[in-house]
Amino acid sequence: AFERGIRNFIAATNVVKELGSLRILQISTRPSSFWTMMCNEGELLEKFGIQIYPISMTEFVAKVKKVKAEETEKVQDTIKYMKEVLDITVSEEIVENVAALKVAYTELTGEYGCSAVAIQCWTALQDELKIMPCMANALMTDEGIPVVCETDIHGAITSVIAQAATMGQASPFFADWTVVHPTNKNGELLQHCGCFPISLTKKNQKAKIATPFALESGCSGASYAEIEGGDISLLRFDGDNGEYSMLLGKAKGIEGPYIQGAYLWVEVENLSRLEDKLVTGPYVHHCTGIHKDVLPVIYEACKYIPNLKPDFYDDVEEEVKAWIRGE
Repeated sequence: AFERGIRNFIAATNVVKELGSLRILQISTRPSSFWTMMCNEGELLEKFGIQIYPISMTEFVAKVKKVKAEETEKVQDTIKYMKEVLDITVSEEIVENVAALKVAYTELTGEYGCSAVAIQCWTALQDELKIMPCMANALMTDEGIPVVCETDIHGAITSVIAQAATMGQASPFFADWTVVHPTNKNGELLQHCGCFPISLTKKNQKAKIATPFALESGCSGASYAEIEGGDISLLRFDGDNGEYSMLLGKAKGIEGPYIQGAYLWVEVENLSRLEDKLVTGPYVHHCTGIHKDVLPVIYEACKYIPNLKPDFYDDVEEEVKAWIRGE
């Protein structure tokens, strides 16, 4: 119990450290219709020390094109890796553009000292490069730089916290809360166009580069894969009117119907209770999942992060506190 407590505390301090030094690369604005993606950049800096480094889509596209033209070795190395681990059914040009986009992410985050990315993943990027960035997002997240969709700054923060809570030993996946399981009243589909890390793909399967079904552009670059189940923590950092909280709870992977995109069916203890939290709290339609029980770590970390309150969607706070005490 003593060693467990020490390890939990070390992981909690890692969360505090990573949050306090966090700089997020923001690529373009939020999608205009996504009012839920609004954030208060000034508050994030004043309350948590979080910095946002914004660049325009024009600057990003220019970087991708420059990488494609000049960084051929890095791009080819990425293409080689993609061909080893993915089921590729799209053209060589699409694969090359996805690889160039991934290399551009790497270079920009390194240049600007960023440890996460939030990108406007549609529709301006498709007009310029004719691809979706989802697979590149997945590859980056696997390398320890979480990339989130729809310019969700709070989603990037959540993913960094989740990753830090595992000491970098597990990759977070960024998902939509979507629909209830057809036969399990406490089952829920976690899905997105395709940004889940490739390393999480279900055993004996390969992720596939494909075209998102929900967008009209017809551009490929998303990842289609069911990911591994098991025990999972679900998290969401959000705030409203200057008050910030971290939604957190447990889930486990379950079987369910095939779905396009990257997905996992999960079961929680009480879905109605979770939905009530989502509706009445400051939370939105995005969450971050990670394949480890990080609730005790994040609960402990919140003691040392002023202005951030833990908010369990299940009645487990006393259980978590007892675990931390070594009981």
